[in-house]
Amino acid sequence: MVAIDTTAAAAPPAAAGRRPLSPQAEGMAALLVTVAIWAAFALSARALSASSLLPADAALLRFGVPLVVLFPALWRRRHRIARVRPGAAIKIVCGAGVPFFLAAMHGGALTSAAFVGSIVPGMVPLFVSALMVARGHRAPRGTQAAGLALIAVGVAALVWRYVVPVDTGVLAGAGTLLVASGLWALYTVGLKEVDLDPVGSIGLLCLPSFAIIGLLVLTGVLPTGLAHAAGSDIALFLVVQGLGVGLCAGLLYAFAIRRLGAERSSVVGSLSPVAVVLLAVPVLGESPTLAVLLGVPLITAGVVLANRRPRPKVPADA
Repeated sequence: MVAIDTTAAAAPPAAAGRRPLSPQAEGMAALLVTVAIWAAFALSARALSASSLLPADAALLRFGVPLVVLFPALWRRRHRIARVRPGAAIKIVCGAGVPFFLAAMHGGALTSAAFVGSIVPGMVPLFVSALMVARGHRAPRGTQAAGLALIAVGVAALVWRYVVPVDTGVLAGAGTLLVASGLWALYTVGLKEVDLDPVGSIGLLCLPSFAIIGLLVLTGVLPTGLAHAAGSDIALFLVVQGLGVGLCAGLLYAFAIRRLGAERSSVVGSLSPVAVVLLAVPVLGESPTLAVLLGVPLITAGVVLANRRPRPKVPADA
């Protein structure tokens, strides 16, 4: 302790005068890293088709790595995880587990990174609103309704050029990505129904998902090429899917929401489609088409509007 105090006293004036980051700055930094990870997920979904890994291999890394890293913390939370109601657990496991992952990977293989980065996160507010209305909540109005309409128009702008003439491959991929987005909306709703911290939520998602994908591989339902895959591909997906998406994104996004609030976090998070389009050019060699240049800004603007909450009215005599 004496050594620490002495070092602090002898620190240069510039270092001693540094102020710690504000909670807002910490939250913004965490959120920007999260957006980068989301963009990397979209890029990896597209890159999987050209790698030596198969979808099942990527899924094993995606759900297995967080379990290994977080095992001691998850063991301490095992009783709370086991008490989660089956209905909420099914929403989480289906919504962000194996069905979602395989749908996103398959859809990305048939389309482009821009499609994955725009359709999957972009359509979530629309699907969540539909689920809420189905459960008896009031339908969105005002700017929220306008935002949802913009999202739908943006997705239509992305796919219109593949309708005439019909490109069945791209349309099938877009449809699969819509399924993935709907599943993620189910996951979002399920998260609101569980009383778990971010670490516990990751465990609830990854443990059954890893068991399911492992069983599918062992029984031969899903093929695997992990034993013969290139080391560079394994390292890439281990970092992006396992550590990045599986571990860091969930923890950092929860941290950002606590620092910035859900509304500001969702607005900044809507930059993910833009980041995907920009990164896909140098990383994957994709050139933005006119449909992408029209659809992505519409989806981004729609997400911003859809996540706006009306400010409470202040009485005139307040």
